[in-house]
Amino acid sequence: MAALARGGRTNFFGFLIRLAARIPFLFIAGRMYGDDMLGRFAAAVVVIELASQVAVLGQKRGLAQQLSEAEDRPPAHIVADAMTLSLITSLAFTALLLLFPEPMFPNGRNGEWSWLLPLTILPFALTEVALAACAYRYDIGATVRSRAVVEPWAISIAAGALFYVVPDSGLELAYVISIVAASVAAFMPAIRHYGLPRGWSPHPARVFDLAVRNLPLAGADAIEWGTRKLDLAILAQFATPGQVGVYYAVQQVATLPQKLKTSFDPILGPVITAALKVGDRSAIARQVCQVGFWIVAMQAGVALALAIPGEAVMGLLGPDFVSGTGALSILLVAEVVAALAVVSESALIYIARMRNLVISVVTIAFQAALTIAFMVAITEYDLPEHWRAPAAALALAISLAGASIAKSVLLGRILGESVNNFRLGLILAAIPAGLVGWAATFVPEWLELIVGIPAILLTYGAIIWFVAFREEDRVLFRRNLAQEEAEV
Repeated sequence: MAALARGGRTNFFGFLIRLAARIPFLFIAGRMYGDDMLGRFAAAVVVIELASQVAVLGQKRGLAQQLSEAEDRPPAHIVADAMTLSLITSLAFTALLLLFPEPMFPNGRNGEWSWLLPLTILPFALTEVALAACAYRYDIGATVRSRAVVEPWAISIAAGALFYVVPDSGLELAYVISIVAASVAAFMPAIRHYGLPRGWSPHPARVFDLAVRNLPLAGADAIEWGTRKLDLAILAQFATPGQVGVYYAVQQVATLPQKLKTSFDPILGPVITAALKVGDRSAIARQVCQVGFWIVAMQAGVALALAIPGEAVMGLLGPDFVSGTGALSILLVAEVVAALAVVSESALIYIARMRNLVISVVTIAFQAALTIAFMVAITEYDLPEHWRAPAAALALAISLAGASIAKSVLLGRILGESVNNFRLGLILAAIPAGLVGWAATFVPEWLELIVGIPAILLTYGAIIWFVAFREEDRVLFRRNLAQEEAEV
């Protein structure tokens, strides 16, 4: 538990840094490039990031198990095998998209440098493997530096500078620069932890076996990521580039709470595999419930702070983006209800891979069908076009709620323990915080943002601390964990 708290706290501060960097990028993209260019960029990046996630082939979470089980091979050799596998899959996806770029540009491309986007698949995938290797050594700081400092600040600074050089392709080139910079920041600590794989040579049979073993993990990872992007991909087929651009900006704001879940991802995998190694399933249930509550408690507070002053938040990006306020509120709720599913999956991928994959496949298929049904209904019944974004968000929220119930029930049955992250204190904290936020909407927007958002967070946080938190919850905020680490 101490390891979870230390890793989660480190990455939580990374989340705050990522938040501080992501807002400038959205501001630059919205104010300087506009919603049309942002929409075309978003449609292309969805395809690129899907290919990148698949190219990792489940090793973001699978590498921890491989390192914990292998006792007869040097860890550097295991990491090298993982890198080789991602190298092969990345090159295949890169070649495919360079030859057939049409899926990236359903509404056209921004500029002549857009073709460079597929070249980011390789560094993205290798970065994920390197960070997973660092996480196994409990070095969560590497993830913070790469994903929360270098990558978001690189894309923000580059997008602003490139607007004056290549305004038609500034967003695409900024994305390429950010991915390459993040990979450099990830490889340096990985090499420090493991060194170079001296005496290692690639072996086709070994790499093939690794690929087969990781396929269920790759499917689960791709589907988990896909549920957050499928709505955008389908929306791009029915809506204008401007509407897609607004929804992309909404996603970037709404998925910030989801990054809180990933704050615990790098450390939760190694902790669960360690418990599995000694057969302590009750410990896994405690860890999942504990981390699940931490995540949903923080996500709910951030969701309240972003949803209630939603018009003011989206207005920062430009007047055209205010139309996304409704979708923003729905997506923020979706991230809260999804917390139990994603934490349960952190254990299921090790003890029930195929059943977890089946639930994930059913979830994303249901989401796709529901989203398309909503889009078609809006067209057939001549409903307002601005309903498309909230409809896509609602389909996601309904799908994630179903996945949370299914995965938590499955994990509870396997472990023989109750898996639940809800506490009454969450409601007791949300109601006063919501009232504070409602009162803040009556003041000017600049004051609503500067004073209202901190007031919501302080009210919510104070009640959570004194009403909902137990002694074991407060370990997340302790700096001196020596005693707990000794117990672990």
